Amino acid sequence: MERGKLAIYAYILILSLFTLFFVIKQNYEFLLYTVVLGIFIFAIAKTDKIFNYSNIAKWGLTLWLFLHLSGGSFYIGQTKLYDLVLIKLIGEPYNILRYDQLIHFYCYVVITLLFFPIILSFCKKNPNKFLLGLTLTLAGLGIGAINEIIEFSTVALFGTTGVGNYTNNALDLVFNLIGAFSATMICLRKV
Repeated sequence: MERGKLAIYAYILILSLFTLFFVIKQNYEFLLYTVVLGIFIFAIAKTDKIFNYSNIAKWGLTLWLFLHLSGGSFYIGQTKLYDLVLIKLIGEPYNILRYDQLIHFYCYVVITLLFFPIILSFCKKNPNKFLLGLTLTLAGLGIGAINEIIEFSTVALFGTTGVGNYTNNALDLVFNLIGAFSATMICLRKV
């Protein structure tokens, strides 16, 4: 079995186990995320033959999926993993660098790597690197904006505040941008 297909099976296993965990814990916020992620993973699996996503991107998505769902599931002491400050670079109200911010950065590196072959398929030979880079970064940010809308919808639907406040939302977008831009710089070396 090729490694790319194995990544798809790993997505399904991780998503299934966490879905069961969220059902048992009655964590409707993250249960909604598993549904959305299931749709996203289905789209990746169905379009892999068309766009030939890199194994790094597919396995990166597998790791991100586990880290993301763990962030909303597990605690270190009384602190939810997503709220854990990893390195205290900046204190209140920003609390940089938290697990949440690192995962947002990493996620949008992976998302942007996944979008690279899609966007490249629409380009002519020898595309303008600036325009390609801008489009690729904006694609990563667009998915990031959709993610933040989904997070807001969980607050509206379930009255949860597990995703944080306005400052958290804005910092998520900043770390999404840093991740998308970083991946764009990597991808442009291949053009």
